[in-house]
Amino acid sequence: MTERAIREVAVLGAGGWGTALAIHIARLGTPVKLWGRNAALIEQLRAEQRNQTYLADVMFPPGVAPTPSLEEALANADCVVSAVPSHGTRELMRRAAPLMRADVTVVSATKGVERGTLSRMSEVIAQEVGPSRSIAVLSGPSFAAELARGAPTAVLVASDEPGVAARVQEEFRSSYLRLYASDDVVGVEVGGAMKNVIAIAAGVVEGLGLGSNALAALMTRGLAEVSRLACAMGGRRDTLAGLSGIGDLILTCTGGLSRNRHVGIELGRGRALEEILAEMHTVAEGVTTTDVALELGRRHSVDMPIAAQMAAVLAGRTDPRLAVEELMLRRQRPEADGPSGAGPLVR
Repeated sequence: MTERAIREVAVLGAGGWGTALAIHIARLGTPVKLWGRNAALIEQLRAEQRNQTYLADVMFPPGVAPTPSLEEALANADCVVSAVPSHGTRELMRRAAPLMRADVTVVSATKGVERGTLSRMSEVIAQEVGPSRSIAVLSGPSFAAELARGAPTAVLVASDEPGVAARVQEEFRSSYLRLYASDDVVGVEVGGAMKNVIAIAAGVVEGLGLGSNALAALMTRGLAEVSRLACAMGGRRDTLAGLSGIGDLILTCTGGLSRNRHVGIELGRGRALEEILAEMHTVAEGVTTTDVALELGRRHSVDMPIAAQMAAVLAGRTDPRLAVEELMLRRQRPEADGPSGAGPLVR
């Protein structure tokens, strides 16, 4: 076996996804510093050698070293994986930038868009860490618990630099994790972020008991909505037909471990958003991304009917059942965008 090019990895974010990635990378024989801002949680991770809060049934393999010190985590890392929620990414990258090696590769594992700036996560990271650091995006249909258990998983790694994508692809692969490469960073990030909005809507459909016909229609039109936005922002339609688009959408809209789907189900059952979020240990990115999706739609002149109805539901301005009825009663139109489906994508 050839020596691995990446000698040490820092995973920033000790939630479910960060912990799962740290476990996976350590299994490959690469030492991992797992950083978290909660010192009490990190101490618990050290003592129990597992993340009782997020992944209680998976023990850490040798090589996972939890730490509350950002300096310690980054001191020897030649690859940094950012797995914190979107709202905390900029502040963390700003703190981390002066502590990183100049030639480090930063892998964004966060699916979201920054509120206010409407920046994708790779853009936020680039703005904070500077041009000398290479950036890649990891996305696709992947539940943390399944990856941590070694269940077969396929994801996408995207970068503007082909060599960077290929390096991450090679270094993170295993017998149960397959990575495909892409240079469509925009399409990958938009697909990964916006599917969370559609997943909330899918949960609403399920919570209301509207049946499989409604769920299939919602997911299909949701993919069309996300694809229109991604293409208007510079992404490619074929990317949305792949793992980071339809693949991630299917998983998040139907999987029992989906946080965003859970939020939608509970909304459909009549519960208040504040009550639902208060009992969750993890972040449902779609709650924040819904308003951001509408802002992006306005900026790029893209119609976002599902996002608009979910924003109204989340804000308490409309009832979930009425939101679905509004979607059903919209003006009927051809399914394809433009003549023969090949014309303008913005409608």
